[in-house]
Amino acid sequence: MSQPVNWFPGHMARTLRNMAERLRQVDAVIETCDARIPVSSRNPQLDQIIGDKPRLLVLSKEDLADPAVTRDWISHFRRQGIMALACDSTRKNGVEQVRKACLTLSAGRIERAAEKGRMGRPARAMVVGIPNTGKSTLINSLSGRASARVEDRPGVTRAPQWVRTHDGLELMDMPGVLWASLGDRTCQIHLAATGAIKDDILDLPEIAIETLALLVRLYPDAVRARYKAETLDLPPEELLDTLARRRGCILSGGRVDRMRFSTLLLDEFRAGRIGRISLEQPETEE
Repeated sequence: MSQPVNWFPGHMARTLRNMAERLRQVDAVIETCDARIPVSSRNPQLDQIIGDKPRLLVLSKEDLADPAVTRDWISHFRRQGIMALACDSTRKNGVEQVRKACLTLSAGRIERAAEKGRMGRPARAMVVGIPNTGKSTLINSLSGRASARVEDRPGVTRAPQWVRTHDGLELMDMPGVLWASLGDRTCQIHLAATGAIKDDILDLPEIAIETLALLVRLYPDAVRARYKAETLDLPPEELLDTLARRRGCILSGGRVDRMRFSTLLLDEFRAGRIGRISLEQPETEE
């Protein structure tokens, strides 16, 4: 039986409290989500905390997502009245648009500050999102230097920190924060597959089997091409074992090394080696 996926360290609860307390210090909020899972990678508690503060939604890691689906998501969010942009912070694609949008969202408060004699005050934005959605990479791209610590694993940023850019923008980097109950099983698998939850608390073979089933349903040609699969018409567990054997993931006695292949499959999906893949599509969510 599939075990529920959950990961909510104590510092995440503190972060939610800090976020609410510090919100008055900023003009706008930049919320990052993973372009591959724009619904599952958004913490529903943020809406209540952020309230009516101007907000920009950044679909990060867009270089790993299906570009056509990402365009559909941008249109979807804009129809809902949400300012949304796609961004690949590593290659700095879309970073300039994020900077301009942030300055636009902050303009009203800056003008009011100028009217009170506070001339030249920088625009200030809080950068929020769940773990491993590219917050620190985006901040480093905007600032032009390695101001925020970046690693390809969740839970790296542990305390709020201010970063100033060269063009009059101040960014508050908040730790990534999940919520205590991670939605339904589909949401949990999406978060685990993309690396938003630490691997060492997961049953990786179980996550890999369910992720493989998703990939086969959504992008069968990409799976077939990457793993030279003769057929995908097998139960997920049997298919995983078949692909593992083809990749040479074998233990002594000819047994399949599921852990090794599960790690390989998830690593290749997360790095985009299987293809540009989106696990969520707007029409499905609607």
